[in-house]
Amino acid sequence: MKKGIWLALGAYVLWGLFPFYWHILSPVPALQLLGHRIIWSFLLLFGFVLLSGGWIAFRKDALRPNQLRIYSMAAIFIAINWLTYVWSVENGYILETSLGYFINPLFSVLLGVAFLRERLRPWQWVPIGLATVGVVYLALVYRAVPWISLTLAVSFGLYGLVKKKATLGTAQGLTLETGLLFLPAVVYLIYTQFSGTGAFLHSGTTLDLMMVGAGLVTTVPLVLFAAGARRIPLSLLGILQYINPSIQFVLGTLVYHEPFDTARLVGFAIVWLALVVFAVEGFLAGRRKPQAADPVEAVELPAQD
Repeated sequence: MKKGIWLALGAYVLWGLFPFYWHILSPVPALQLLGHRIIWSFLLLFGFVLLSGGWIAFRKDALRPNQLRIYSMAAIFIAINWLTYVWSVENGYILETSLGYFINPLFSVLLGVAFLRERLRPWQWVPIGLATVGVVYLALVYRAVPWISLTLAVSFGLYGLVKKKATLGTAQGLTLETGLLFLPAVVYLIYTQFSGTGAFLHSGTTLDLMMVGAGLVTTVPLVLFAAGARRIPLSLLGILQYINPSIQFVLGTLVYHEPFDTARLVGFAIVWLALVVFAVEGFLAGRRKPQAADPVEAVELPAQD
């Protein structure tokens, strides 16, 4: 299990450090970065499927109508998530992205109740209520809905909900998702090149290589996570997942010096309190004899940020 902890830890630390990478690529429009991330991720994952000898099985499973329907929906949600995240980092909203991933597990629990008929234990409603209070408080104080945080939480939560019915493995599933987005991404990037707005091959060698490297940046933590998740309990994985938004929070405040006034501190503190209650309640429930009516834990999937 020790190896699994280090693998999962490596994945979450890399995801937490993502702002460094996307911030350097700030001169490149977010939509173009999304296109490059899709294209190079697909090519890398497709190569992996071929080299691992899984192409025949992948083609057979992936072309089933039900699979295409599920993964098309997943592709849309993860594209929204990736685009929102990259745009937010480029425009100085790293704190909002961290808040989104802090509240995502609680939103996933709500989706389980609404769509999977899971039942919550009484004390599990407390952190959900607190998180809602925190978000509403921030909206009232700033007179604006924290749309970045909510978009990240909702898109990733819906992505997880859809993937609950998926049957492909982690790498194969993301190969299919990026494959479904591959052609639109190629067409869009070709259009930007012909229209004179394309950044690729016009932004210097470093940025060009980093655009290509977006595929590697996406797949490496994915592989680490998949390997780690098979070796450690889901409860431990749920605790480790907060490393990602915690690192992003530190980067946003201490490295990129984003505004963090008292009002924002109060809003974040309410959400953090919700997560503490959520974690403690889950720990105590885990020590008791499992009940048949207990809900399934929050969905956690690897394709973050």
